[in-house]
Amino acid sequence: MGQSHSKGNSSPGDSLQSYPSFSRSDTKESLRSLRGSIRSKIRSSDSPRASTSALSQTESQTDRSDAGSIKSAASRRSSTNLSTQSPTAEDPGANPDAPEPPPSPSLSSSLKRGHQDVSAMQQSGEVDLVSDAPPTGVAPVGPSSQAVGESILIKKDNQLNPILDYIMNTPLEAASSPGMGMGALKSIDLDDMISRLLDAGYSTKVTKTVCLKNAEITAICTAARELFLSQPALLELSAPVKIVGDVHGQYTDLIRLFEMCGFPPASNYLFLGDYVDRGKQSLETILLLLCYKLKYPENFFLLRGNHECANVTRVYGFYDECKRRCNIKIWKTFVDTFNCLPIAAIVAGKIFCVHGGLSPSLSHMDDIRGIARPTDVPDYGLLNDLLWSDPADMEEDWEPNERGVSYCFGKKVIMDFLQRHDFDLVCRAHMVVEDGYEFYQDRILVTVFSAPNYCGEFDNWGAIMSVSGELLCSFELLKPLDSTALKNHIKKGRNKRNSMLSSPVLVITCQAIAVRPYVTTKDLDLSLPWLVSVQHPVHSIVRPIINWWG
Repeated sequence: MGQSHSKGNSSPGDSLQSYPSFSRSDTKESLRSLRGSIRSKIRSSDSPRASTSALSQTESQTDRSDAGSIKSAASRRSSTNLSTQSPTAEDPGANPDAPEPPPSPSLSSSLKRGHQDVSAMQQSGEVDLVSDAPPTGVAPVGPSSQAVGESILIKKDNQLNPILDYIMNTPLEAASSPGMGMGALKSIDLDDMISRLLDAGYSTKVTKTVCLKNAEITAICTAARELFLSQPALLELSAPVKIVGDVHGQYTDLIRLFEMCGFPPASNYLFLGDYVDRGKQSLETILLLLCYKLKYPENFFLLRGNHECANVTRVYGFYDECKRRCNIKIWKTFVDTFNCLPIAAIVAGKIFCVHGGLSPSLSHMDDIRGIARPTDVPDYGLLNDLLWSDPADMEEDWEPNERGVSYCFGKKVIMDFLQRHDFDLVCRAHMVVEDGYEFYQDRILVTVFSAPNYCGEFDNWGAIMSVSGELLCSFELLKPLDSTALKNHIKKGRNKRNSMLSSPVLVITCQAIAVRPYVTTKDLDLSLPWLVSVQHPVHSIVRPIINWWG
């Protein structure tokens, strides 16, 4: 997919249809985008087409980021050229003639400036928590009996959701792939699967096979498809919620994230996509997220990223991981699930959340609600733009994107969009940024990237944007750790988890907390795994954070 540019139906889009098909080299000398200062370092051989043609010469090299040929100015690590393994001709998923996507995510120009002063950001209230200390949270060690908080999914009568007719009118035998649905999955112990996945993460070892059986994976994916299709393509959520950017198979960093922000259901979550590819444990990453989605369907939400697509996962690692650790049929099952993911979300009526960015084809929110699922990502148009476009410092409203697909959009486009829909902020992911988050001009747009030390080469932080019930917004940061430091961190979390399990004081203390109608900050300071025993919702902890709209 994706060598053609997007074509919008609105007047701005029509004016762009005169552009010919373009590749990354066509815009190589442009300085208008956020990444103009580093684009000259991108070689033509970094494109998927070029890397595919050179596979026979590079089979011994390891997979890496599609941005990997760019050396981060902040990183001291050396860069090595790595390629992807081409699907074999006999593989059902292989299609050598299919167009392939350009590299993504791109890199922000902030990577040349170095990190900001985290201490100063904490003092100002913009940054809340930083994960540069041993883990404070404790992963659930058994079936979680904590009551799930109030649903944050806003439901409206007569809400446009074209897939409901599809579900009602499609015979069961016409399903895209066999497997157990939501009803059958109830007989499977989700808590047990979550526990096994967490155990795999805390072991710090990447095993040859996944800790779940293929039948369990198929059941999870089938149930997740039904759940995704039962909810709208444009989610409307209330606060509080934590918004997470790209994860890219960095499974131990995902566990660090939950240690810092709270394992579900202690916090509500909205993920912005790009769960797989590049990282070593994409399977564990997407499986844990799907399990949490099934267990907490109205408090845990997953949007689609540009990497939740068949053509992209063929190139950047997930296809190969499925083939190596499971089989190609499992990869197809995941692709069917990706095709059902929601596209965008509105938080508290004020924050528009999407993986990539805006589109000249987007005139009304019903345009997103009307996207029929399941669907692959087309070569151009609204869905393509929402997953692929980028903001840029430029005078024009729209220009061809250096990625070779979709557009870059300027400040005026964002301002007009916010005013037209009465939003205050666009929150998106899709781009590596030095500090894990980066604002675009006057804080009208923010990029959130949640994979620290991306691909083991970029010295970037990971960030999570926390939105309180009062629309107080702050960031929680994951410090970049190398492989040794990361293993040590996870080992401390594992030891802490195991020691809690064997503590006789734990049971008595948790029982005492459970009978109270509230949880105090002192309870939390004890670092007890009270998530296992507390029977009531957890009250939010007030922290010094900044209000962008107050």
